[in-house]
Amino acid sequence: MPDHLIEGLRRFRRDVFPRYREHYEKLVREGQHPSTLFIGCADSRVVPELFTSAGPGELFHVRNMGAFVPPFESDIGYHGTSAAIEFASIVLNVDSIVVCGHTHCGAIRALYDPDAGRTPHIDRWLNLAREARVDGPLDEQALRRTEQRSIALQLQRLLTYPELRERVENGTVSLHGWHYIIEEGTIDILDVDRGEFVRMPM
Repeated sequence: MPDHLIEGLRRFRRDVFPRYREHYEKLVREGQHPSTLFIGCADSRVVPELFTSAGPGELFHVRNMGAFVPPFESDIGYHGTSAAIEFASIVLNVDSIVVCGHTHCGAIRALYDPDAGRTPHIDRWLNLAREARVDGPLDEQALRRTEQRSIALQLQRLLTYPELRERVENGTVSLHGWHYIIEEGTIDILDVDRGEFVRMPM
């Protein structure tokens, strides 16, 4: 294991864990009861607890390339993201789900520059966002629009999960689309009524 990670673990054990010891003991004793499922990109620059100030036990994570949501499928394949969605919604009974994309997303960029053949799993995974592509010159504005369109697409796909859709319809869970602006440390939030992303109030 890299030395800097070992040193980080030592600092955590020495400086951080003592402040949270009772909280961790409670989480072990009573189990986890997060209020939010956070579906985020696996990008190393996206650190949800850092920009939301969430503590241990508050967020249930599922992270993958692009923060994509596969459609509900009833086959016998291995569906890690789908299993996490089911667990959060049905077992943990979260009351909100956030799909969080971000600027400068490599998965979104790959929609326009695929590396066909060498990465078959990536190529297939990108199918979950191909509908989000936009026409015209490929510049930063186009990529940002694609990132936001992908977030909206993933939110729609969450509704293919029957029990989750039922919970959305009866108002026991709410869905939220976030676009994390890495270089500004802020969030644009999908306003469904307006059909656009708006800057988080300061």
